[in-house]
Amino acid sequence: MEAVLGHLRGAIERGEYAVGDKLPSEAELCRRLEVSRPVLREALRALQTMGLTVARTGKGTFVVSNGPVEDPTFGDYASSDLLEVRRHIEIPVAGYAAVRRTPEDLDHLAHLLERMERETDTTAWVAMDTLFHLAVARAAQNPVFRRVIEEIRDALARQSAFLNDLGGRREQSNREHRAIVEALIDGSEHDATEAMAHHLNRVESTLTEIVRPERTDSTSDSTPNSNPNSTSKESGPQA
Repeated sequence: MEAVLGHLRGAIERGEYAVGDKLPSEAELCRRLEVSRPVLREALRALQTMGLTVARTGKGTFVVSNGPVEDPTFGDYASSDLLEVRRHIEIPVAGYAAVRRTPEDLDHLAHLLERMERETDTTAWVAMDTLFHLAVARAAQNPVFRRVIEEIRDALARQSAFLNDLGGRREQSNREHRAIVEALIDGSEHDATEAMAHHLNRVESTLTEIVRPERTDSTSDSTPNSNPNSTSKESGPQA
């Protein structure tokens, strides 16, 4: 999927598909790129998140920007707005949770973390990722914090899926989540806020690597198939 996305994104940014142009049909792109339809659809969704295309029901996918990508949108929120709010909410929330958490909160978080560490399906993991952040907010024992996280829950899920698809974030996120839970178990407000701040820093850095990757001339014209006449494929970064 990263290779397909890199190929289509490069074609758009180079002007091979101009603003207003309709991309070839899914069937045609699958044929040209020699990939399955699910893989292609994931790449097309990523292009929309980056703000390069828009899907119009019954008409197809159209180019609306040729980049460069600066601020992907997740649901109703731009990534920069989402991260700004998360820093102001989730970092202090983690500190409150370390002080106020109940034994039931810790049991729930530990069980959720264990499930996440065993999970191999990305969709299921993403769902649990949002539940994890909601559980930390609940442990802070302030219903306003919980409502804020619930409001942005869909955006968090979209962001999480984007980072996992293109940034290989799942295992690293599990380690960061474990550090947060361990700080809550220890009742350390300082360690909890530091662990959450580190987690959000890694989210931001991975997003930056995805939307502004370093490009070289050797990869700018790459295609994702194994055709012997094609160059090496462009792939997304691993955070």
